Amino acid sequence: MRAQMIEALRQHAEANIKKHKMNVEIYLEKAVGVGEHSDIMETIEKEIGKIAEYHDQLEVLDNYFKE
Repeated sequence: MRAQMIEALRQHAEANIKKHKMNVEIYLEKAVGVGEHSDIMETIEKEIGKIAEYHDQLEVLDNYFKE
């Protein structure tokens, strides 16, 4: 059960990294098409912050909860 929970946490973090990375790619490629975000750079910074948050979670799992 422990291994399954750790794997679920890992998959959740990896999926969120992919989601926020895709958002950054969209902002970088099609910034003009995103009208609701007037400050594109700030929005990209927030997305990168989310990537860092989930990356940190993966590092914690690797460093403290390896089998």
